[in-house]
Amino acid sequence: MTTTHAPALTKPLLAMAVGRIALGAASVAAPGAMARTFGTQRSAELDYMTRVFGARAVALGTAYLLAGPDERTRLQRLCVGVDVSDTVSGLSELVRSSGPTRRSLAMAVLVTGPYAAVGLARLLTDLRQRA
Repeated sequence: MTTTHAPALTKPLLAMAVGRIALGAASVAAPGAMARTFGTQRSAELDYMTRVFGARAVALGTAYLLAGPDERTRLQRLCVGVDVSDTVSGLSELVRSSGPTRRSLAMAVLVTGPYAAVGLARLLTDLRQRA
């Protein structure tokens, strides 16, 4: 499957891959700092989940940067699924929460939301080009 990518979206996707690696590496290396950044209370459980998220982000970003054009198309579609899922989950929790938790959730959605939006834009562009 060879896809000609829209040049306007190529640089943002590359930047997103680098961002995934940076945020992921920070999450693995310093989960406590990430908890403070997002305004959450640190715990062993949160440290574990932050590191799991971080490892996933590093893996997705690195795979995207190392992939050829066809593999990048497949990885981008995988990433958009992950990003939409993360964003919808965050929004769902945000609607049901109150107090300080809302701030933390809002910050998380502000991170995942743009990734989902750019990824969806790219997916729609690719699908239009195939039609």
